[in-house]
Amino acid sequence: MRAVDERALRSCFVNASRGEATRLRLPGDLAERRWDDLDFLGWVDDRSPLHAYLVVADEEDRLLGVQLRRAPSGVGPRRARMCSLCLTTHPGQGAALLVAPRAGRSGRAGNTVGIDACADLACSAYARGLRPLPALMRVPETLTVEERAARLRRNLLAFVDRVRAPG
Repeated sequence: MRAVDERALRSCFVNASRGEATRLRLPGDLAERRWDDLDFLGWVDDRSPLHAYLVVADEEDRLLGVQLRRAPSGVGPRRARMCSLCLTTHPGQGAALLVAPRAGRSGRAGNTVGIDACADLACSAYARGLRPLPALMRVPETLTVEERAARLRRNLLAFVDRVRAPG
């Protein structure tokens, strides 16, 4: 992913009003990010950990951002969950249900789209082998790093398409 600035980030959210985009807390380390290692930018608001955000570039290099809500910690079973984006299986609360309001009128009416994802949104690090996989991952992947990164992007763009689709 290419480096992005604050203005570009705030203007790319498909399911947030201008006011919501203006108020959301951006990560403080944008300048230090290793952009070449990111397939998307994902972060959890450090002051409000139930709010999470992701930004991905589509095939035409346009930024698409999605605001998410995380299920509170301790809600739901403490079984292993698989991230639907990078297909990493996490024990306990390592993966979380993230819910995004749909874009437009449907989202304003309360319609949402959910996905299980890495709770810290570090999917790129898992897909690229930059972070060790949880011990629960017993079956090794046979895909190359490039193939895993491409799968992650496909899954992420499919999720963003579901958020953008009329409800």
